[in-house]
Amino acid sequence: MTQARDQARDRDPAAEGDKASERDSAGDETLAEAFWSVARQLRETSAKTLAPWDINPSQLRALRVLTRRGTMRLSQLSEHLHIAPRSATEVVDALESRGLVRRSPDPDDRRATLVEATEDGLGVLEAIRGTEAGRVFGRLSQADRAHLARILRQLRDLPDRNGRGGLLWRCVSG
Repeated sequence: MTQARDQARDRDPAAEGDKASERDSAGDETLAEAFWSVARQLRETSAKTLAPWDINPSQLRALRVLTRRGTMRLSQLSEHLHIAPRSATEVVDALESRGLVRRSPDPDDRRATLVEATEDGLGVLEAIRGTEAGRVFGRLSQADRAHLARILRQLRDLPDRNGRGGLLWRCVSG
């Protein structure tokens, strides 16, 4: 598959310029290779960072979505997380058992359940953010962190060819 992609790129004259500009100053690593290398390191660091709170990356993502977006139905949470509804239920079960989220009946639909982060959940998330930021990005200057945050948000929100947002997310999640 990589060979086919490389061959297709080799036939695209515009891609030739992209290839050259993609290479870093050392000349060997492309931006994509550097990105995936850092992503791998972040996953490894994430496990260490989350260990004291006995929380896994899926639970952290759910807590972040609930904090950012507010109370929502389980079905909406599963859509935001790009996971099956049953998986969202398992994530919420684990968070609820630790008092980090709470469920309540949806007043508009008796069949639906709402989920929201609790005060304890917000506190855990804030503590994790502080630890995560220091461990992962603490070696960067404040200016570099600001530039990186701006670039990552721009990539995250970049629309695909069909005008839908979140191109980077779809690349990462397959």
